[in-house]
Amino acid sequence: MDSLNDFLIQKPRPLPVIVAVDRSGSMGTNGKIDALNIALKDFINSIKDEDSNKAEIHISLFSFGGESATCDIPLTPISQVNTQTYQAQGRTPMGGAFTMLKELIEDKVQIPSRSYKPTIVLLTDGIPTDDFLSPMNELINDGRSSKAFRIAMAIGDDADHNMLSKFVSSPEYLVLGDSARDIRKFFRFVTMSVTQRMKSQTPDMQQIPQMPDDETLDF
Repeated sequence: MDSLNDFLIQKPRPLPVIVAVDRSGSMGTNGKIDALNIALKDFINSIKDEDSNKAEIHISLFSFGGESATCDIPLTPISQVNTQTYQAQGRTPMGGAFTMLKELIEDKVQIPSRSYKPTIVLLTDGIPTDDFLSPMNELINDGRSSKAFRIAMAIGDDADHNMLSKFVSSPEYLVLGDSARDIRKFFRFVTMSVTQRMKSQTPDMQQIPQMPDDETLDF
């Protein structure tokens, strides 16, 4: 006789996607903050359209600017996420964001053990203005957070390329951009990366997609 478990539908496992974006004053130049707001909206809406019986995307959104980093969207199933709009101001307290990301990933209530490995997405156009080195090293080297996939974009020459090259999981996950248009390209890349994991038979085995060509962008 078949057991009850044979008839139970296995719930999709959470796949956390944790986004941290720069909203410092320099992001207010050359249309970067406006492009970021559009790109985040497109990213959220695109992920909402995807479906999988293996993984359910959970989104958390952090930002850093002014005097501190903030959690703007706590970890939430993608179907319940609303988009966020940012204004650019102040300094670049990136180390504070790294500390908050670490705390989230180590929290087994918010990210239970059955979850897939998180994806961390970082976008910045500047150099951290707070103590970032220890928080970054703890994030990428210690505990559960060391197993996360880490993707980053550096916008412009003022971004700390050396720091970001150490942050990412693999050299291919550091994307360099010069303009607001590149921000939207980057989030298309992130969308492809996340949806590939979501639909994969082995979501914890990351495959790196190609950056989209300009011709594939929808403006």
